[in-house]
Amino acid sequence: MSSMGKTIDFAGFNLDEPELPGEIDEQAMLSGGYPYAKRMPRKKYEKELRLLQIELLKLQRWSRAQGERIVIVFEGRDTAGKGGTIKRFMEHLNPRHARAVALSKPTEAERGQWYFQRYAAQLPTAGDIVLFDRSWYNRAGVERVMGFCTDDQLRKFFEEAPQFEAMLARDGIRLIKFWLTIGRPMQLKRFHARQHDPLKQWKLSSIDLAALSKWDDYTAAKKELFHHTHTGAAPWTVIRANDKRRTRLNAMRHVLAGIDYAEKDAAAVAEPDPEIAGSGDAFFFDA
Repeated sequence: MSSMGKTIDFAGFNLDEPELPGEIDEQAMLSGGYPYAKRMPRKKYEKELRLLQIELLKLQRWSRAQGERIVIVFEGRDTAGKGGTIKRFMEHLNPRHARAVALSKPTEAERGQWYFQRYAAQLPTAGDIVLFDRSWYNRAGVERVMGFCTDDQLRKFFEEAPQFEAMLARDGIRLIKFWLTIGRPMQLKRFHARQHDPLKQWKLSSIDLAALSKWDDYTAAKKELFHHTHTGAAPWTVIRANDKRRTRLNAMRHVLAGIDYAEKDAAAVAEPDPEIAGSGDAFFFDA
């Protein structure tokens, strides 16, 4: 892979080296076709974040009053910032009626159930918001790439996932699906930070380490996932996530802009940055 005229030898990358290779650090922000060379300034980010979090509270109050059920699914590349984005969504919401779901690997009993059963048990009741930090799409992502499911199970998933999501939509659940994507140098930079920061090491699992050599496998899995599960009832929105600040703001904007809740401040919500968040081939089928 080349970027900015240089070739990075990913095969020679050693996560245990105390210093991140300079060429990876230099190319991380612009990798994967990211449109901005620098992070969003902190003061501007914090100002916009506060306004959007106020809007999220309005959305929650409206959802409670109307008995709405909102499900937001966060999927994407390892280290793309799913957990951090969910944290900012949840930061000021009433936790009695908004929760994050991050399921561990299935138990023996769950492995004997209908695949979607343990996820369906986490769906919200009237007035609640649920955010999935990874979801039923584990089957089409990590399970597929790591060989944890069979070809028949994968084929069945691609048949049933659109049907499952269409059922949710017909029952009135608002389902929003995000895919967070980053360039490979940025992923390596974030993996390296996790390896060497004691406060982040808990985020680095054996599955994450195995993913270091499976970038192309995950790319192929992602493209097939979009092909089968980007539907009118449950479309995907991709967020280019090399800058975590822009990631969080644009995910919030997409949710808020798509729902006509009471007392919305349209100027504060605005529209997602079309260079950062979107659907279609330009977003779905990049590397």
